[in-house]
Amino acid sequence: MLENYLIVHKSILPDYFDNILEAKHLLEEGKAKNVMQATKMVGISRSTFYKYKDYILEPIRMSEGRKAVISMLLSHETGILSHVLTKVSDAGASVLTITQSLPVHGKASVTITLDTSGMPAMINSLLKDIDECQGVENTKLIAID
Repeated sequence: MLENYLIVHKSILPDYFDNILEAKHLLEEGKAKNVMQATKMVGISRSTFYKYKDYILEPIRMSEGRKAVISMLLSHETGILSHVLTKVSDAGASVLTITQSLPVHGKASVTITLDTSGMPAMINSLLKDIDECQGVENTKLIAID
């Protein structure tokens, strides 16, 4: 959930945070073939890149075609996944992938990757709506890309 994030002016952060962003850009744009090459080009270690890469987001990029990965436990009952997918659709998100495990003790682990670029509201409200559905437990935001 996003309550663990802050918006901080980058002038107070160490320089290597800018380098991590630059390495991510090089990889996204295909100017670097792999992490080793990207980190060498910007002058940081691979360990620094891997340590922080998932925790640094640029607000200007947060509105561009965002993807979110959420996980949850669903009771093995007819219609529960359908109800979750309705909540996703009502929120303005699109499903990219669904992965579901076989039910164990009446519960199945489900991971859904969403395109959230069409969502007018924050992902937190969608997570709350999903978690409040009957038969849904332990809804978590795994990643935002």
